[in-house]
Amino acid sequence: MYAFVFLIVVSFIFYIVYKVRSVRTNRPIEKRWLSAKSSIALGLFVGFFGINQLFLRQTTVTYIIAALFILVGFGSVWAGWKAYRHYLPYAISEAEELDKK
Repeated sequence: MYAFVFLIVVSFIFYIVYKVRSVRTNRPIEKRWLSAKSSIALGLFVGFFGINQLFLRQTTVTYIIAALFILVGFGSVWAGWKAYRHYLPYAISEAEELDKK
């Protein structure tokens, strides 16, 4: 159970870091790339929170809500991963292009 608490805290910290970096950047593709990374971190946060709830209480309502959290969280991780892979080559070329100037 403490491992999930640690993972929840770490994923939330990564979410904050990537969201702040996304807001502070001026590059449009890098902004989308960092937003995808923050989506992955937020999805992990929600998913791990749902898994952690399964250990705290064993009621039917908890199982239903935890299942929703897990599905939404890991669905967000999957969508964020797809966006991350899509924007990565564009972010690299954007960074190389701006470094040449």
